[in-house]
Parts: sequence; structure tokens; C-alpha cells
Amino acid sequence: MENALLIGLSRQTVLERQLDVVANNIANVNTAGFKADQSLFEEYLMPGAHEDNFIGRDRRLSYVQDRGTYRDFSQGPSDQTKNPLDLAIDGNGFLVVQTGAGERYTRDGGLQLNSQGQLVTATGNPVLGTSGPIVFQLTDHDINIAPDGTVTVQEGTGRTDSIRGKLRLVSFPDAQRLLKEGSNLYSAGEGAAQPDTKSQVQQGYIEKSNVNAVAEMSRMIEVTRAYTQVSTMLQQESDLHKTAIEKLADVPS
Repeated sequence: MENALLIGLSRQTVLERQLDVVANNIANVNTAGFKADQSLFEEYLMPGAHEDNFIGRDRRLSYVQDRGTYRDFSQGPSDQTKNPLDLAIDGNGFLVVQTGAGERYTRDGGLQLNSQGQLVTATGNPVLGTSGPIVFQLTDHDINIAPDGTVTVQEGTGRTDSIRGKLRLVSFPDAQRLLKEGSNLYSAGEGAAQPDTKSQVQQGYIEKSNVNAVAEMSRMIEVTRAYTQVSTMLQQESDLHKTAIEKLADVPS
């Protein structure tokens, strides 16, 4: 009876964790460049007793173990905005941004200019090019970003293109090692960023979240129902335990 309670509790703990993951995905369904998280579970088998003098073998107990999460790095759909500072990355590449904690990486291409003329993310972190931050002059106009990340402008009244830098795109041999840090940023973790020459930049587009809202809502309903069913089972087991104790304590006079 105690085993049933412990196994049910292990299932409830995992369901609670899974609900947190699903809720975070749903909360970021409209976050540009967001990558969905998925839960990983495994069966944990252990014997019910550890003595060697039992006749026959104990039945192994099957618990549920929260192994971890992994990220779905599949590309999200592109939404055309026609804003020259909006970028979508076609491929596995990441933009490199400068933060107070060092270099970080993002797929969120909703960029803008700060008061110093620097190209920055929506949270104000400078976007790095191959030679450092990309800075524009007050007279720059008609910003053009080529598929290879080269940023050119027309300066003043001239018709000649002036280069302001080239976006630094990087990728990772094992993107699952990236660590989420909030604000749609990743840190390299144990991995190392490598120059990405295969990915291309689409100017005037934004990569939307790859979260499937309908699937995540369905999964949330499934998790909630499963949690309720386990709770009902645990309550029934608890009632049986209580009834057994009461009957055993009822000694005939």
C-alpha cells in the first residue's frame, strides 16, 4: 500500500514539472524566436526489498523519474514586417549580442537603434558584428542587410553604399548544451560558438515562436486530467490504509 502511494507521488511530481514546462511554452507563444521546451521522463525500476533470504524474487517497483528537458530548435514560421531592422535567420545560426555578463546568443531578430546609433535588441543589448558593435551615423538611411549579414547604408545625399559592418552569425555543434538565461538569450554553457557561414539573414521578417499553441493547450489539459486521476487514486489508497488500521485496531473483547 505504501508502494502505491510512493509511486503515485513520483508521478504527481513529474506531472507538476511537466505542467510548468507546458505553461512556459504557452506564455511564450508570441515571443519572437522562442524555442519550445519538451519534457523527458524515464522509468525507474527498483526492488521492494533488499534482503537476500526471501523465497522468490521481489516484484520490481516502477517509478516515474523526471530526467530533464530538451529544446526544440526547429525553425519557427517567418512573419513579414517590412521593417528594415527586423531579421529572421534561415538556418541554425544565432545572433551574437553583448551583455553585462558577456556574449550571449539569440534568435530574436526584432532589432532597433539606440540613442548612440548602435544596433541593439529589444532589451537594449548591442548586436555584434565581425568587428564589434554595429554603429550607424545620423545621416545614414536606406539600411540594407544582405543574406550574408553585410549591413550597408546610403550616407547623406550620396547614392554610394557604405558598409557599417557584418552581422556575426554563430552556430553550435550541440545546441542542446545552450543554457536559457531569460530575455530570449542563451549562454554557450559547455559548448563553443562556431562561425556560421550556411545560415542566411532575411531582412524585413521576424521568426515567430515555434510553439504549437493548440498542441500545448491539449497537452496542458492531458496533464491536468492525469494529475487529478492520480490524486483520486492516492486518496482511495489513503482511505484503504485508514480502514485497514481501524480494522486491525478493533480487537474483539
